[in-house]
Amino acid sequence: MAFRAAVITFPGSNCDRDMATALEAVSGVPAIRVWHGDAELPERLDLIALPGGFSYGDYLRSGAMAATSPIMRAVIAAAERGVPVLGVCNGFQVLTEARLLPGALLRNAGQRFVCKTVALTVEGTASPFMAGYTAGETIRIPVAHHDGNYFADADTLDRLEGEGRVAFRYAEACNGSARDIAGVLSANGRVLGMMPHPERAIEPAAVTALGGEDGRRLFAGFLESLVRA
Repeated sequence: MAFRAAVITFPGSNCDRDMATALEAVSGVPAIRVWHGDAELPERLDLIALPGGFSYGDYLRSGAMAATSPIMRAVIAAAERGVPVLGVCNGFQVLTEARLLPGALLRNAGQRFVCKTVALTVEGTASPFMAGYTAGETIRIPVAHHDGNYFADADTLDRLEGEGRVAFRYAEACNGSARDIAGVLSANGRVLGMMPHPERAIEPAAVTALGGEDGRRLFAGFLESLVRA
């Protein structure tokens, strides 16, 4: 059966095409594009991706309005059934606002937009999203955000760390995130939210100005985990 991934587009999304392109480049299968106003998702999905951008202009809070979109009811129901969901940047913000992941994304420390390639330390690997990485290794993936400062109370942070649900940490301070957290996993490991953009790191430097293939490993490892399953 062919790989079936859906990429959700909200008003203000600007990385949905990047995400769809990355998924097709790695899987060889075009992603299905889904509009935020749709009430249902396509059937038999292997992955739902919430892309980066500025959904609804970041009014109220980043991701707050997108979390109430009609399609998000279907996304939440799918996640509860175990369908893997990946939220990148604004998509991560939407996942926290929809309560599919704990915590919140606040304004960056220093009140500045951060746009650069950062070093990440791979942490929890008990997830199909992490199958392409080794715990403790350092990878490099671009970030581009103004509200990427991950916050949660101390008990929640302790629980995330104790359960191996911190996926990535910034190797150096980036935006003020609590305990330098760059990505977190759901309790079952099938929902991943991360601020860095793996879809922007799928080709070598000789092909693209951004360069780097550490993001490709996330998608390739995920696909390999599906095959093994």
